[in-house]
Amino acid sequence: MNPDIVIIGSGIGGATIASGLAGSGASILILERGEHLPATPHARSTQSIFVDGHYRPKEMWREAGGPVFNPGNYYCVGGNSKFFGAVLIRYRKEDFSELEHFGGVSPAWPFSYDEFEPWYSKAEQLFRVRGCLGEDPTEPFHSLPYAFKPVPDEPSIARARAELKGLGLHPASLPLGVDIEAWLKEGKTGWDAFPNTGQGKVDAQTGPLAAALGDANIRLDTGAHVDWLEASPDGKSIAAIHYTQNGSQKTLSPKLVILSAGAINSAAILLRSPSADAGKKGGKGLANSSDQVGRNFMNHNSSAMLAIDLRRRNDAVYQKTLMLNDYYLSDGKGGKPLGNVQLLGKIDGNILRANVKLAPKFALDFMAGHAVDWYLMCEDLPDPESRIMVDGKEIVMQWRRSNMQSLEGLTRVMRENFRACGYPIVLSRPFDKRTPSHQCGTVRMGNDPATAPLDTFCRAYDHNNLFVVDAGFLPTSAAVNPALSIAAQALRVADHIRKTELAA
Repeated sequence: MNPDIVIIGSGIGGATIASGLAGSGASILILERGEHLPATPHARSTQSIFVDGHYRPKEMWREAGGPVFNPGNYYCVGGNSKFFGAVLIRYRKEDFSELEHFGGVSPAWPFSYDEFEPWYSKAEQLFRVRGCLGEDPTEPFHSLPYAFKPVPDEPSIARARAELKGLGLHPASLPLGVDIEAWLKEGKTGWDAFPNTGQGKVDAQTGPLAAALGDANIRLDTGAHVDWLEASPDGKSIAAIHYTQNGSQKTLSPKLVILSAGAINSAAILLRSPSADAGKKGGKGLANSSDQVGRNFMNHNSSAMLAIDLRRRNDAVYQKTLMLNDYYLSDGKGGKPLGNVQLLGKIDGNILRANVKLAPKFALDFMAGHAVDWYLMCEDLPDPESRIMVDGKEIVMQWRRSNMQSLEGLTRVMRENFRACGYPIVLSRPFDKRTPSHQCGTVRMGNDPATAPLDTFCRAYDHNNLFVVDAGFLPTSAAVNPALSIAAQALRVADHIRKTELAA
């Protein structure tokens, strides 16, 4: 029997929209290509995670005109959120308006922050976000305060906060979906890039998916790899979902299809799905009369930065509690925006060894033990020629990085700041295409079907029963982690579906 709704993917978008539809009376099936992550010693081993690549996917993507590479995306119940840094931060209000950067213009969203704000508050409650208002001068209006106090700074991080304040800057507590007591009870490590196999992080599985599965009308099928979608004869709707499970080809024909496979794979599924005018310009794949599916791919321009003082040891276990947005809206001198600075999870010699092959491990352990580890993140601007394509079953990435001037400027000013704080050695290294630094934008929403595949409620302009709800809908990347924005829009879309599709 066909369910009323099929959700493809159980990451932040798919799990959250499922929770928003719970109690609606609709029969809902969630198809997840991966399985549940098992609780094994690998989950807290930096050797297994960062050196051996135990959790990396068994697939290769290809760079357009270049070599193949192993991407850092994860296929499991909960998706990439099982490994995320649990940062659940709002876009700033200014991110919803047109904003000029060193590398070009970031376009406005099709609606304002004020219209979106109530959904941010609902998402923060759903993910049990811990935070503190009043510390960050760029923080936009909140209609509800954080329900939980922030995760506390460890002593070495409290010192770093004080040092930055001493420079006249405004370090602030990161809003986090972490039950710190539960996390540390399962192992004395950080959570950033570590898989959540218990209840320590509030990720897509432990938060919204768990809530959704409390409804007897909602169920989850794992090991279900969606291959393509089939359009109706008139092309106005999706007639069937074709997927592979346990080696068998299967088909479903629900009333509504919600595609939440992630920015890369949602675009790939649409591009692989045949359309009646597949041979014509702009007709390749489904939901693609605009010829924008796969285009406007964005992936934050980001770097790791280590502030090192060999005279002082950093004994932090988890570290990731602090951010700095003094350079988010300008370069600090009245110029254009740079970006966000936040702590990484505490690194060790194994994590360094994954990137520095020749140094002996004892030296890397010593360096890591005296470093405070930061993450610098700048906006990547949408570009139609920065895109995801498919070649048969192969995913092809053509990432045209933009706005690198901002990352260079942020790197320069933060190096000066950390040296002024008393760290004589400051090292930085940018992340490359193998690191999914918040991939987004490939099936964007907008007011004009000629330039965007989705309307403002993530419904495909071309197919009235297809919604795309994951990072692909984001019209801009901003310069903060996207998880909360995806979750807020998923709740907004769920409310819209309940009112327009399920009200009868």
